[in-house]
Amino acid sequence: MNKTAQIKKNHQFIKFRKLVIVSILIGFLSAFLGISLKKITEYYEEIFFHEVSVNPIFYIIFPVFGLSVIYFLRQYLFKKKENKGIKEVFESTQTTKNLPSYKIPSHFINGLLTVVFGGSTGIEVSTVVATATIGSVAHEKENVFRQYKTELICAGVAAGVTALFSSPIAGILFAFEVISRKVTRAFIISNIIAVSIAFGLLSILKEEPLFAVSIVTWHLKAIPYFILLGILAGMNSVYLTRCVLFFKSQFGKIGTHYYKIIIGSAVLSISLFIFPQLYGEGYHAIKGIFGNTAEIPLTITLALTFIGILILKPIVTSITLASGGDGGVFAPSLFIGAFLGLLLASVLNSFFHVNVIPVNFMIIGMAAVLSASIHAPFTAIFLVCGLTNDYTLFLPILVVCLISKYTAKMLYPYTVYSYAPSLTK
Repeated sequence: MNKTAQIKKNHQFIKFRKLVIVSILIGFLSAFLGISLKKITEYYEEIFFHEVSVNPIFYIIFPVFGLSVIYFLRQYLFKKKENKGIKEVFESTQTTKNLPSYKIPSHFINGLLTVVFGGSTGIEVSTVVATATIGSVAHEKENVFRQYKTELICAGVAAGVTALFSSPIAGILFAFEVISRKVTRAFIISNIIAVSIAFGLLSILKEEPLFAVSIVTWHLKAIPYFILLGILAGMNSVYLTRCVLFFKSQFGKIGTHYYKIIIGSAVLSISLFIFPQLYGEGYHAIKGIFGNTAEIPLTITLALTFIGILILKPIVTSITLASGGDGGVFAPSLFIGAFLGLLLASVLNSFFHVNVIPVNFMIIGMAAVLSASIHAPFTAIFLVCGLTNDYTLFLPILVVCLISKYTAKMLYPYTVYSYAPSLTK
């Protein structure tokens, strides 16, 4: 009996040791992929956006060129497979189907091309699927990992999200709230190790927060307005979700793919020409207004600009994805939330003279729309706090994220990840 128990104990130790080693490897590879994609995208997006600012003709050339290259890569390099985004990850965790290794370069390259050529989305979902694939491939390498498929996929995802947003807690929470929805001992071990490696790599590389923002304080008198922001964020997130589902459905009826590219490019080009803020991830626009919130007086023209951006962004994001672009609703949700928060704060200050702090509304709005879009409030809280490296607004963000999520769920119970046509029949 003692010998049997010892053998069992040794076997468990070997399994544990192998799980630790593979988690370290997944964490490093996923973080390296995430950081590389972020850096390369930022570098080329800045160059290309400068080009379109100088020569507006590129508003026409870039979108059609980018979508065409992605189409030909999918046709001739990546096995003629359409990318389904995070739904591919769900399929893999819920069935015996594995994520094929070609999805690592596929999502890396296509996500990069979509954003740098003006596609109005972000690299977050591309990173999530590519890093999930790293975990999926790792689980196939040894029989001992077969039972840890979901945990290793989540470890890759958590490390990738950590690399993008400098928040290990957001990485683990996203893997739990969106992908796994259950916690096992192997989940805790593999995910903590993976995000620790990712965060360690960020520290070595001295990665700065995405948004350099000075948050001083917040006031109790702003709570009713925060609640209003939460309700508006929930409504905007439903509008974004319905737009994505509608345009994907409509474009799915177009038989010839190049017609999708032409239509998508035309809408994208016109929208970018009218509102350059919609180019790519849109983080350049958010950074621009973060530094000038106190200096921007609300005029009718500016209010109409903000409203136009809020109406058009979900449409342009949806058409980018429906016409073949690679990405998701992460960056668009943050973008919409920032502009929604600024618009509400500007209206309150200009017409009701309540003297709220615009920067606070922008940051809380970013978290609120993301929370409602993916139904993951705790991910949104830590992700946005990680983006700014500041937890001053933690309490109002928590309240508003919960309000926005449940507002969205009341209006429409699905996200772009959870919706399936069969669910509505």
